[in-house]
Amino acid sequence: MTTPPADGRLGIVIATRDRSDRLAVTLRHLLALPERPEILVVDNASTDDTRTLLARDFPEVRVLALPVNHGALARNHGARALDTPYVAFSDDDSWWAPGALARAVELFDAHPRLGLIAARTLVGPAAEPDPLNDVLARSPLGPATDLPGTQVLGFLACGAVVRRSAYLDAGGFHRLLFFGGEETLLAYDLAARGWGVTHCPDVVAHHHPAPAPRTGRPALQRRNELLTAWLRRPVPYALARTGALAAEARGDDHARRALSGALARLPAALRERRPLPPHVERAARILEGKSA
Repeated sequence: MTTPPADGRLGIVIATRDRSDRLAVTLRHLLALPERPEILVVDNASTDDTRTLLARDFPEVRVLALPVNHGALARNHGARALDTPYVAFSDDDSWWAPGALARAVELFDAHPRLGLIAARTLVGPAAEPDPLNDVLARSPLGPATDLPGTQVLGFLACGAVVRRSAYLDAGGFHRLLFFGGEETLLAYDLAARGWGVTHCPDVVAHHHPAPAPRTGRPALQRRNELLTAWLRRPVPYALARTGALAAEARGDDHARRALSGALARLPAALRERRPLPPHVERAARILEGKSA
């Protein structure tokens, strides 16, 4: 059976910065998809040859060139620039399996409350399952009668497909986090607005991360975990998380940098604080293994 084209109903947004070689590989995979989705590259002010490469080798790909690096918010700019009802996200080192996006369209069409699909992600040339797949599949939130898959409050951005209206309704990725572990806050905000966030393993993404370690990533992720707590979780919870990170910072450089970064952004987080509605807070506590 042949895979139907996207017919203008689904677009792909790729956020990139200074990784033109990896971007070229990703684009070749995406352009070969049978669904033929519209592709939009949002360039986060690259200083390498990214824009030259796109103009020379990929003239069929739309480009949104940002004047400064917006981090994860580049995806917000891309989603606004598209007019397709559904948007799939790729990084410059990830792409979608043939047929995955057609399946995502079917699921969105059949389930009007579905806001985000967290795909099954396969890593590297050997297509090893990402460990997060099992975590999502075993989510204690379970299924919902009006949603496919398993309800979750987390995902990988490079393996997510969204209903564009839901994504924009929730505000997209939050500007305060910029980059690193930004997915949980968006999942919270979608659920708070009544949108379903589910893991659907028959929607498959491929991720080929660079082998070199990203030395600053752990600190950014931990900073953003703490900021997410202050932005959405109860004050006692956020205070406890702050105290735990402060204690760890005495002997750990990643924790020390995470704490410093979070404290610098804390006034802004408090100004933008919007606690989760009770049913979403209960779900978050269930996922953490605490009493609802």
